[in-house]
Amino acid sequence: MAEEAFLPVSRDEREWVRLMSEYKFAVDLQDKMITAREEGREEERNLILDLMRQGYSADEIERRLAGSASEAPAFSS
Repeated sequence: MAEEAFLPVSRDEREWVRLMSEYKFAVDLQDKMITAREEGREEERNLILDLMRQGYSADEIERRLAGSASEAPAFSS
């Protein structure tokens, strides 16, 4: 009985576990990137709403956003 608990793991099973681990890492990373992008969009939306409440015109808001976008690092979508 104890012998069965310690059966050796085949090379194929180890490779499968390694590939699943890599896949999980990639999916987790993608999820974190999507979450960060969504949080950035939420922050930008809140900034726009705050500027609107302060009475800024659409042109003024656009200029402010264009100025802050040139200061931020560029990320591809």
